[in-house]
This record gives sequence, C-alpha cells and structure tokens, in this order.
Amino acid sequence: MELNFLFLTLALAPLLGILLFSRKRKSEDAKPLPPGSLGLPFVGETLKFLYGKPEKFVSDRMQKYSPDIFKTKILGEKTVVICGPNGHKFLFSNEEKLFTAFRPHSMQKLFFSNQAQVVAPVQVTRESDSKRLRSTGFLKPEALVHYLGKMESITQQHLHNDWEGKDVVQVFPLAKRLTLTLACRFFLGTDDPQRIARLVSYFDDVTLGLHSIPLNFPGTAFRKADKAAASIRKDLKILIKEKKAALATGTPMQDILSHVIAFTNPSGQSRPEDDIADKITGLLIAGYSTVATAITFFMKYVGERPEIYQKILAEQTHVAESKKAGELLNWDDLNKMKYSWNVLYEVMRLTPPLQGTFREALTEFTYAGYTIPKGWKIYWTVSSTNKNPKYFPNPERFDPSRYEEGNNFPAYSYVPFGGGPRMCPGKEYARLAILCFVHNVVSKYRWEVVSLNEKIVGDMMPTPANGLPTIAPPPPPPHPPQNLPLNPNSTIPIVHNNIVQQTTTVTTTTVDATDVAAAIIYGH
Repeated sequence: MELNFLFLTLALAPLLGILLFSRKRKSEDAKPLPPGSLGLPFVGETLKFLYGKPEKFVSDRMQKYSPDIFKTKILGEKTVVICGPNGHKFLFSNEEKLFTAFRPHSMQKLFFSNQAQVVAPVQVTRESDSKRLRSTGFLKPEALVHYLGKMESITQQHLHNDWEGKDVVQVFPLAKRLTLTLACRFFLGTDDPQRIARLVSYFDDVTLGLHSIPLNFPGTAFRKADKAAASIRKDLKILIKEKKAALATGTPMQDILSHVIAFTNPSGQSRPEDDIADKITGLLIAGYSTVATAITFFMKYVGERPEIYQKILAEQTHVAESKKAGELLNWDDLNKMKYSWNVLYEVMRLTPPLQGTFREALTEFTYAGYTIPKGWKIYWTVSSTNKNPKYFPNPERFDPSRYEEGNNFPAYSYVPFGGGPRMCPGKEYARLAILCFVHNVVSKYRWEVVSLNEKIVGDMMPTPANGLPTIAPPPPPPHPPQNLPLNPNSTIPIVHNNIVQQTTTVTTTTVDATDVAAAIIYGH
C-alpha cells in the first residue's frame, strides 16, 4: 500500500509542479508588469546587455518601452530597470524597505564566503558591515586628512618612478598600479611592492569576471577570474595571519583590515578568515579600479582640450604658490580645487567608472503604475540620466561649467555617488586620491592624447583599448625628490603605442565583497 502510494506520488509530482508553475505564471501575467522583453529562453537579453554596451542597452529600451521603467532578463534573472531622476529618488528612499542589494551569480560563485554552506562562527549582515566600516572613522574627512600627506608622497613617487623619462606612457595600467598602492596602504596597512604587483594582475582578471557568464571552462573570463580570486584569497589570508599576530602584541589598529579582524559578535566570536578576505577583496577592487578609471578618463578629456588644461593649471598653480617649498597638500588646499572637481564631475558624467548595480525586491511593489513581483531584480544605472538632453543640454559636450554655483539641474538627475543609506562611504577617499593626482600631474606635466578616436571597450566598466592616453613627461631629475618641482611647460614628441589593454568590468556597493566593488566611486 505504502509502495503504491509512493509510486503514485512520484508519478503525480511533475504534473503538480507544472500546474503550480502554470498557476504562478498566470497570476504573474495577470498583473500589470512593466513593458519590455524577457528575450530568448535561458539567456534572456544577457548577450545584448553585456556585449552591446549597458548604456546603449538602457537608452534604446527607454525609447522603445518607457522612459520610467522596463523589464528584461539579464544575467539569469528577471529584472526591471527603473529610470530617471524619479527612479533614482525612489530607489534611494526605499533601500532595505522594498529591496536589498543583489549580487549576480558570477559574483556569488567567485567569492568563497558566498559559496560556503556551513554556518559561520559569526553572522554579520550587510548593514552591520556598512556600519562597522563607518564606525571605524577611517572614511570620515577628519580621519582622511591625516592620510593626505602619505597619499601625496605615494603619488609623487609613482609619477617619478613610472612616468618620468619615458617617451610614451600608458595611463590606465599605471593609474591602476598607483590606486592599488594607495588602497593597500590605506585598507591593509601595507605597501609591499611585490605583493601589490601580484594583486594588480589578479584584480584585472577578477574584475573581468564579475559580470561574466559563469561558465567555468578553460579560456573563459569566469575561469580566469575564479583562479585569480583564489590567489587573492590565499595572499590576503597570509596577511590576515600577520595582522592577527601583530594585534596580539598590542600593535595599534591603523588600517581597516585590523578593525575587520578585531570585530567580534556579542559572544566574542570572530569572523572567518575567508570571509574577511572577501570583504577586503571588495574594498580593494573599489579602491583601485573605479578610481583608476576616473583618473584615466580625466587624462583623456583634459588632454584633448588644452583650454580646460589651462584653467586647471591656473587653479593648481594658485594652490602651489600658497605653500612653502616641500609642503604637502592639506584639506584646505583640496577645497580650493573647485574647478578641478567640476572637471571630474563632467568626466564621470560622460564616462561613468561604473554603469550600475543590482537590487532584489524584498516584497511586491508598484512603481509608475506597474507591479514588480517579489524576488525580481532591479538594475540601477546612472546612464538613464547622464546624457539626457532634458537635464544636460548638449549632453555630448564636455562642459565643467554645468556644475558652477547657480547652474542648477533637477534633483537626482546627476548622482555619481549614489544616495540614501547606500551613499558611497568612500566618496571623500575618492576625492582625495583623484585631486591629489590631479594636482601633481597637472602641476608637473603637459600631455597629449595619441589617438583621439581610441576605442573604448568594456561592458560595466569602460576601458581604453590601448591603455589611454599617452603622455609626454619631461626628463627626470637626478634624484627622486620629496616634493616634485613645478614644470608645466615641459613636453616631448609623442610616439604611437600599439599595446592593447583588455576589457575590464566591475560592480556594486557598500562593504560586502561584491557589494563594495563600487563603494569608493559609486557605493550603491
């Protein structure tokens, strides 16, 4: 009898599953879902999204379906894209109410702590992670100001070692090495050049795989990213053990890694080393790749526009003339760099270092008259407003004056650092790193772009195909100086460079490894 019942249950199970799925589908279809297309079976519109450029993907569908919202299926998930200033405001106002951060499957597979099936000794939510990072005070202006001198010294030394005496310089690879050095010093408390050199190559592979199709076969971007993530984890775990030993001897906590290691729950349990490594991996990705992208495209746009360079030079010369010989930058100096920062705003509008991030609907909700079911994903992107002529007249024109006082545009139409609870915790860190670079490179060099039509590749993160622009530094001084002298008029003939740089990608928000990949520039 029991055997017959078992066979009957097994026979009816597929039929019941089909009926339940059909009922759910009919219920879902009966609701006014946003307009759009879910694309092909299984893959949806993923290929168009990743390889047709996300910015174009969004703008085309805003024109075809709705300027407010549309549905699609990307990276294996039914997704809605909420657009425009009202969409930005709605998202920022409802974090952890209607939706929470979501990591695409490729990211989930890359990070060990997301794969682990065992219960960790200490359970920490994404929100408590964010509070923990902020509570350390490391990202507050009053704390960052103490790091500014070291940041400028590192920047000067990199310019001296990597840029001077070379006829041609590929900005993007060197900018990544500089920003990763800064991030390692700030987040890890280390500036070991050998360790940093290893990490640069690993992180390039990881960022390529963050938004890839998760096929773990030889030759795929995901396979390379998976191997690189394992190597990063191994290297960081060695550093974590070194930090733990130092902390045990009473060494003060002077970096974010030390604070993450020292964190315990009320029972006194520490978080696993693999989990710590993943959190720090996210911080390092955020601290180097997106900042390096902003720096690189600053060099591109300014190198193509001598009149913009002259205005920045005048501002930076004024800052330099107010200082004693050998004196490093301070907080007041940065606040004088208003025009330079407006230029960076325009750089990030035209070429955002990160296209967007993902959320997941915690509950069913309605927006713009359409229903978004629980569990659907939400893709947030800056590209729905950045080049909209409604908010930015002549949107393709490079015009830093847009951000001058008195030139107001609608609220939430330009949100390079996000908003709401997920406002980028590393905004001030990014501002310091970028403006420190701008001051030193503009004060010392004039440069030109080798190819005005150099192809920009990449999906979620733009990358100059040939490493971008090529600059012409002056001859190096006889000895590495502590504070390099100003010489803005030096120039050397430029040679074309044919070395091709691979595409790079990146993602996400606050302090979880994959959530934090945009934390320094975007932090959503």
